[in-house]
Amino acid sequence: MKELSKKHLNIEESKTLAINAKANALKAEGVKIINFSSGEPDFKTPSFIRDAAITFIEKGHIRYTPSAGILPLKEAICAKLKRDNNLAYEASNIVVSAGAKHALYNVFQVLLNPGDEVLIPSPYWTSYPEMVKLAGGEPVFVDTTDNNFQLDAKRVESLINEHTKAIILNSPNNPTGVVYTEAVLNAIADLAVKHNIYVLSDEIYEKLLYEGKHISIASLNEKIKRRTITINGLSKSHAMTGWRMGYLAAEKDIVKAITNLQSHSTSNASTVTQYAALAALKGDEAEVDMMRRAFEARRRMVLARIKRMPLIRTSEPSGAFYVMLNVKALFGREYQGKVMKNASDVAQIFLEKAHVAMVPGLAFGCEDYLRMTYATSEEDIKEGLSRIDEVIKALV
Repeated sequence: MKELSKKHLNIEESKTLAINAKANALKAEGVKIINFSSGEPDFKTPSFIRDAAITFIEKGHIRYTPSAGILPLKEAICAKLKRDNNLAYEASNIVVSAGAKHALYNVFQVLLNPGDEVLIPSPYWTSYPEMVKLAGGEPVFVDTTDNNFQLDAKRVESLINEHTKAIILNSPNNPTGVVYTEAVLNAIADLAVKHNIYVLSDEIYEKLLYEGKHISIASLNEKIKRRTITINGLSKSHAMTGWRMGYLAAEKDIVKAITNLQSHSTSNASTVTQYAALAALKGDEAEVDMMRRAFEARRRMVLARIKRMPLIRTSEPSGAFYVMLNVKALFGREYQGKVMKNASDVAQIFLEKAHVAMVPGLAFGCEDYLRMTYATSEEDIKEGLSRIDEVIKALV
């Protein structure tokens, strides 16, 4: 047999999904696992969205659609971007895809040539570097761990060279929960214009905001808007993860290239999902805000509980539904005969001994941390953190 594609053999598996698989394997054995690893809202998709999907199925709206999406949905996305983000786009500036992840994948595929570099703030969502590599590009990481996870414009500029094609921003951020300030966004916008690089603005968590304000970098001025591809979706805001609904807004030449690419891959996003998304964008956001308030209450609970724990430190996330736990003080300590040398060892102890699943920071480019999601019930949060506390107290 001839060998497989070298490009794809070099792609690593998703570490978040790998942890989730281990947790599910233990569950299958009858172990009660508290899962703090999955970045998925634990709420149901609002009923009016589910009902709309059923109605459209019964009406027979199940055929192919234009590759970039149905016109009413693209118009609703434009209205949303104008209302929420102060961004004026036409339907011809929009591409609807099978999730924000698919939209990002498409962007990298049409932007990058072999050797092009993409600046990625670290810690980062685990798929960014792999997507860049799949498109033939080179990920270049911008460390933020010593700056409360905020980007430093001087550090960014020090990494820009003739090979730099783009920088990706994710605010509110996965995995840190940080929200980039207006000053930071203005500084990055100035750099992008000065050095003529693209900005990929991943705004999937924009509705899950607890402190500060969400600003779309493309809204700052026309010069940066022309260089920005704004990516969003309904997975986190409307608890529609499995529906796979994402979209992007960009200049028309980029949209045309992505539309052509998508026409040869997925053809179009799920027709039923597009009509469900149309209902979501035109509907009342009362349940969206209810979910946000629930996450905010869980965030307060998590932070208060962790502050009472020895050896673990954390910053306070301003958005999304994650908190990063600095577990470096546990390194070198022994628990039941095993020495924890790094965050991966700590995560393994928590999973095997406390039956609590978290993702090691190595998945996000930061070795001293674990990522915990509070997209789970208050009952599980209380029990899971109590289990962890017992392990840690045994190490003091």
